[in-house]
Amino acid sequence: MTARWEHFSHLADVGVRGVGDSKAAAFEQAALAVTAAVCDPQTVLPRAAVDIRCRAPDDELLLAAWLNALVYEMATRRMLFSRFEVSIDDGALQARAWGEPVDAARHQPAVEVKGATLTELSVRRSPGGRWLAQCVVDV
Repeated sequence: MTARWEHFSHLADVGVRGVGDSKAAAFEQAALAVTAAVCDPQTVLPRAAVDIRCRAPDDELLLAAWLNALVYEMATRRMLFSRFEVSIDDGALQARAWGEPVDAARHQPAVEVKGATLTELSVRRSPGGRWLAQCVVDV
């Protein structure tokens, strides 16, 4: 099974979930789900790379820190991202995100993601060995 992302139902906000063969892959897919809450990720060209680093005391808080760092980059650079490479080592995450400036006509952004929340925050390995990383993002 290949890595994937999906949204899950939540009352007022959007649940984002990433699934992958590794924890890092699940984090990459969760980031792609954040982009997909805004627009179709296939419309975002990976033209420019941005490096992102963060730390946290556990995997769940690291996921929230990662997604919040990504949202910060989206807001301050006015960019959307469609490709991610994440590495995780002992509570430290290093990532590179590729994307481009927002083009309202082409991307047709639906919402603005304000940040990751602790609601339904979970990073775990399934009995089948795949990793899941999820939380609710405030839109």
